[in-house]
Amino acid sequence: MTATHTRRLEGRTAIVTGSSRGIGLGIAERLVAEGARVCLTARKQDALDAAVESLGGPEVAMAVAGRADDLEHQEAVFAAVGERFGDVELLVNNTGINPAYGRLVDLDLDVARKIVEVNCIAALSWVQKAVAHGLESRGGAIVNVSSVAGVRPAPGIGFYGASKAMLTHLTEELAVELGPTVRVNAVAPAVVKTRFAEALYEGREEQVAAGYPLGRLGVPEDIAGVVAFLLSDDAAWVTGQCLVVDGGLLLKGGV
Repeated sequence: MTATHTRRLEGRTAIVTGSSRGIGLGIAERLVAEGARVCLTARKQDALDAAVESLGGPEVAMAVAGRADDLEHQEAVFAAVGERFGDVELLVNNTGINPAYGRLVDLDLDVARKIVEVNCIAALSWVQKAVAHGLESRGGAIVNVSSVAGVRPAPGIGFYGASKAMLTHLTEELAVELGPTVRVNAVAPAVVKTRFAEALYEGREEQVAAGYPLGRLGVPEDIAGVVAFLLSDDAAWVTGQCLVVDGGLLLKGGV
């Protein structure tokens, strides 16, 4: 975290899912740096507790462990946040899974259903919970974390990409439904250096990075800054957009 960030989100309360590490934690760090109070969610309480401490402790952050696609967990999160920090104004749907690699024709359909459940339906249900807890009436902003794999074909992770394409379209539909009081946008990162994406670059980072016009892979901070912008009033006339954050990768036709 750095003191040079503006305080665009001063006094606002956010939920960031999948935020014990990686892109989610990077987003939480940036939101706190810009003045927000943040609730982190993920499956492991010990990792979440460590993340809360890294963000500055209970004055600015809290955590509730559970599965992102568990409706009871979602309700528990909103109840806990309401008791500690008050009304939620910002939501970041960052949770995503990709348990399969290979051709679509070989994909286990139960695995496919689970990918859609976590990557798409859970994101929608988090939005539904936010609306049920008053977000639409008081106003706010939502960002869904999609992927460049949802913009162009990505052999080997094709169903993950399909689920992210669905998430991007859900973003557009929700932006129409929830305007003018709630803005809904998405970001579509390319490969970001996290544990989740290690298999895409481990042992060959220089080779993979050579395909990017900016000459490097992404880091969580690259995505966090864009998310903070989309949540802030600086993006007050931006909704229904999917902002590609890819170091120029798609310009060269790759994923």
